[in-house]
Amino acid sequence: MSEILYKKPTLRDIPAMQKLVAPEIESGVILPRSNDEIATNIRSYFIAQDAGRLVGFVALHIHSPQLAELRSMIIDQHYRGRNIGTTLVEKACEEGRHLGLKEVLALTYQQRFFERLGFVEIPKESIPEHKIWADCIKCKHFPVCNEVSLIKTL
Repeated sequence: MSEILYKKPTLRDIPAMQKLVAPEIESGVILPRSNDEIATNIRSYFIAQDAGRLVGFVALHIHSPQLAELRSMIIDQHYRGRNIGTTLVEKACEEGRHLGLKEVLALTYQQRFFERLGFVEIPKESIPEHKIWADCIKCKHFPVCNEVSLIKTL
């Protein structure tokens, strides 16, 4: 078992990112993002690699000077349970603190995972930035959604 490397991706990582996330997009757990959208936001991502192979990623999408959202988090199914997701979230939150953000939001089906990391459930109606909902119309589950909204103060 080699050591997992955490870093910022390059544009060359996009095909591997799309391949890793494809099954979760198909099932409706994660929203689809075009190659152009990922490229435009490439600086918001953190990736995890094992011996050069992409095994996970997350994006810290900034909505306002106060609020960002964790998006598109995926861990290769063979690597789950190894704290890769925890480390990716911690790195994203660390960057958020460095940038001066006050809160990080997660819309997720993995409520317990985020609660273990200090996130607290909030009613979806109280999400402070309405532009977040613009993504919801892209979801195959819209408007009947079982995702939980959680927020963490940085």
